[in-house]
Amino acid sequence: MDFSSLGLSEKLVRATADQGYDTPSPIQAQAIPAVLSGQDVMAAAQTGTGKTAGFTLPLLQRLAETPRQGKGIRALILTPTRELAAQVAASVELYSKYMPTSSAVVFGGVKINPQIAKLRRGVDILVATPGRLMDLYQQGAVRFDGVETLVLDEADRMLDMGFIRDIRKILALLPAKRQNLMFSATFSGDIRKLAEGMLTNPVQIEVATRNATADNVDQTVYPVDQSQKSALLSQLVKHNDWQQVLVFTRTKHGANRLTQKLEKDGITAAAIHGNKSQGARTRALHEFKQGSVRVLVATDIAARGLDIKQLPQVVNFELPNVPEDYVHRIGRTGRAGESGHALSLVSADEIKLLAGIERLIKKDIPRKTIEGFEPSGKMSAVPKSGPRPNGGRSGNGGGQSRGRSAGVGGGRGAGSGNNPQSRRPSVRRETA
Repeated sequence: MDFSSLGLSEKLVRATADQGYDTPSPIQAQAIPAVLSGQDVMAAAQTGTGKTAGFTLPLLQRLAETPRQGKGIRALILTPTRELAAQVAASVELYSKYMPTSSAVVFGGVKINPQIAKLRRGVDILVATPGRLMDLYQQGAVRFDGVETLVLDEADRMLDMGFIRDIRKILALLPAKRQNLMFSATFSGDIRKLAEGMLTNPVQIEVATRNATADNVDQTVYPVDQSQKSALLSQLVKHNDWQQVLVFTRTKHGANRLTQKLEKDGITAAAIHGNKSQGARTRALHEFKQGSVRVLVATDIAARGLDIKQLPQVVNFELPNVPEDYVHRIGRTGRAGESGHALSLVSADEIKLLAGIERLIKKDIPRKTIEGFEPSGKMSAVPKSGPRPNGGRSGNGGGQSRGRSAGVGGGRGAGSGNNPQSRRPSVRRETA
């Protein structure tokens, strides 16, 4: 199967070929024909599967097949974070390379006036975070009466982040007759409830095991005392000569402290989190991708929006409070079929968090100690989390690299689950 066989035009097929892709991934093979047919779609897929192209390519084709009327936006794509909005907007630009389609991206953390000016000139596709979009609407800078297609990307993350009120306001402003596309890591109860009031007889697509981690990500736990974590991380980076490492912390202040410690140890590092200006975040990510920064320290807010090709290492400096976020975090490596490594530095106070993660992914993560950093007390042997339900297997799940995936573009996070007890509390909008 190739992209032309899915009904895409020669211009779109050529644009995908320019990116090095000629065969659609499973999510693309199912989603593209459904979107092209004009049906509503509710799709879930694991990280690295190419969800963005699954809706971007057919959306561009549908817009090209019908003439523009007026200056209003024709397609609206909502995303939860700034980084994700920028990433989706970049995909729209790449795949519309040979088409006259116009697009724009709007999010908070930057000046609003340039965004207003671009919207007044008229765009076909608008990629937006909900909070900034509502700000623009309240200033009269955007109208929704011409919207033909609505896309909710990472819908589960938007609910987690407390955007549901803004989303409902936006839905009430859109034309009743429109195509709706919902892409999510999982079909949780809350997602299904939202879909019931938004989608009409949707095509349901689910191509991945819920809350599964990619087989080509090799996972390891390093038991260590909390006080020794930063020193161990520095040693791992230096001893293994890691040149590109994404490190996750729980808090913004923790990210700043760790960045300073790494710099003190002679390792170039930068932090990316909600308190950073958009300019600082963009600069840090660019320097990390270019190689002038070896370690990028991020909070969970960045887990869904970072798309770094062939990222070899992800380190959980601290385990997340929500087990599903572990899946999102390590989904930054092992993308598009490449192999990757995910390491977790686990201290005594995180034993229960580790057990919750292993129950979720239905596998035990191998333990490994480093000489000179052996944990004291009850961390001397971090316990396995016990028998797996549903016949889950043990082991690290780290398969061999299978080469590059044929599908277009790495997808993003996998799996904010449907366990109500583990759901993150709502936060104020635009904290991204």
